[in-house]
Amino acid sequence: MNKMKGYFIKRIASIAIIALIGLSCKEAKSEESNLGKVNNTPPNIIFLMTDDQRWDNMGCYGKPEFETPNIDRLATESVVFDKAYYAVAICMPSRVTMLTGRYNSNHRVGFVAPDNFTLSQDDFSKSYPALLKKEGYRTGFIGKVGFTVSENAQRPSTPKEHFYKENLSGIFDFFAGAETVDTKGFIAWPENDVELQRIYAEPNRKKYTRTLRTGEAMLRFIDTQPKEQPFCLSVSFFAVKHDNNNHVYMPHFDLFKNNTFSVPENWVEGTNEELPKVLKDNARGYYLHKQRSSTPDKHQRLVRRFATQGYSVDQQVGFLVEKLKENGMLKNTVIIFTSDNGRFQGSHGLFDKCLLYEESVKAPLIVYDGRVASKENARRENALISSVDIAPTILSFAGIEAPRSMQGKDFTPVLNKSQDMSQWRDAVFMEDLFLVEMFKQRGKPELEVLIANQKLIEENKSYRSHGVRTDRFKYFVYYEHAPKIEELYDMENDPLEQHNLVNSEEHRTVLEELRKKTEEMYQEVLP
Repeated sequence: MNKMKGYFIKRIASIAIIALIGLSCKEAKSEESNLGKVNNTPPNIIFLMTDDQRWDNMGCYGKPEFETPNIDRLATESVVFDKAYYAVAICMPSRVTMLTGRYNSNHRVGFVAPDNFTLSQDDFSKSYPALLKKEGYRTGFIGKVGFTVSENAQRPSTPKEHFYKENLSGIFDFFAGAETVDTKGFIAWPENDVELQRIYAEPNRKKYTRTLRTGEAMLRFIDTQPKEQPFCLSVSFFAVKHDNNNHVYMPHFDLFKNNTFSVPENWVEGTNEELPKVLKDNARGYYLHKQRSSTPDKHQRLVRRFATQGYSVDQQVGFLVEKLKENGMLKNTVIIFTSDNGRFQGSHGLFDKCLLYEESVKAPLIVYDGRVASKENARRENALISSVDIAPTILSFAGIEAPRSMQGKDFTPVLNKSQDMSQWRDAVFMEDLFLVEMFKQRGKPELEVLIANQKLIEENKSYRSHGVRTDRFKYFVYYEHAPKIEELYDMENDPLEQHNLVNSEEHRTVLEELRKKTEEMYQEVLP
C-alpha cells in the first residue's frame, strides 16, 4: 500500500499548488471534473466482456428487439463508440490483446502455429491487472479465461492443464474462472470465501445458469470489497457463445422463443458464391453457415438464442450497477463494456468470426465513468479505437503510465475531449491468423505442425489476412495467397461491404495508399 500512499500524497500536493495560485475550491473542483478526475482517490474499474456478441445485438446500437435495457440505460450516461474495432477477432488472442495492449503478431498467443504460444508470466506481469495489483488495487477475475499463462512462453497454447492457482494467484486476489465453460475445470478463490464456493459448487444448480452464476460472483466481489482500497474487476461472460439448452437460461428463452428478428440485408440464404475461392474452399465460417445459418429458420433459431443470452448478461449488468449504488461505489467507478469478437450469423454467407468483415471485427464499446456520468456528458463518439487500446486506457484511469511493451493508445483524452482529434490516429490495424486446417493439427508434434503450416501456404490454402480501417475505407489482403487477394470497401457508401472496389480505377489512389499503410502498420506491430 506504500505506492497508494504515495499516490494520495502527490494528489494532495497538487491540490495545494492549485490553491496557492489563486483558484477557489469550487474552481478547482470544476477543473478536475473537466479532466474526468472528480476526486482525489483512484477510481474503481470494471471491465465487462461478453463472448462472441456481435456489435449490433443490443438496443443502444440500433437493435431494440434484442432487449438490453440495463446496458442501454448505462449507455445514456456513457461515451458510446461507433468506430471501435478488434485488432484480432477470435477469443484467445483477442483476450490477450486487451490484457496486454499488444497485437496478435506481437504477443503470438493464438490457436494455430506458428503463433500458438502460451502467455509467459513475464508478459502477464505487464498486463493491466498485474500493474494495477502492483499499485495497490484489489484485483478480481470472473468467467472465461480463454488463454494459458505459463512460466515461459511455450507451445502448444492450449495444454490440457492450465494451473490457474499456480500462475494467476499472484495477480488476482479474487478469482472464479475456467478455460471455456464453467462446468469443466472451474476453480475459485479465496478458498475460505464460503459464499463464493457455494455459487459454483452447489450440486443442484442447473448447467444453464452459467450467466447467473457469473453475476452472483460479481456481486460477491463487490460485497467483499474493502472500502479504503480501489479495485479492478475483470468479468468475462461465457455468454453469448454456444446455443444449446445447457448454455441458454431457458426461463429467459421464453421471452424470445416466438420472436421474429430482423434479418441483416447482407445475410445470404444458401451459399455465397461471391466470396473469394480460398474462403469457400477452406474457411470454417463458409461451411458452418451451410449447417447453422443458411436458411430463414436456422437464422432465426440462432438469433433467438443469442438474444436470450444477451438478455441474461444485461440482467447481470443491471444487478451490478444496483449493487454499486447500494454500496456507495458507483460515483467513483469506471465501467467498460465490450465483447471479445463479433459473429457473422449468416451475413456474407458466413458463420463464425475471425475474417475482417464488419460483423466480425467491429466492436461494441461503452465507457461509463461514474465520476462525470450524466445525460449531458453522454455522447456517441466516432474516433477510431482498437481493442489494443483497452489496457493502456485502463492504466490511465488509475494514473499509471503504460509500459513500453503496450502498443495501444490511451483514449482517455478522447473521452474527456482534451484530445486534438487532428492528431488522433487515422487508421486501425486488424489481422486474422487463424486457419481451421491448422487448428485440426493441434496436439501433434510441433515440428510436424510447423511443416503442415508451410505446406498449406505452398498449396495456396492460407487465408491469413491483415488490413486497416480508416474513417471511410477498409482494406485487407490475404497476404499468404499467391497471387494476393485484396478487398477494398467504401464504408460510408457501402457499410455492408457488398462492392469490392479493388479493381475500381476511381479508387486506385486509395488502394495504393492503404496497401502502403497496412504494410507500415504491420511492420510496427512485429516484435
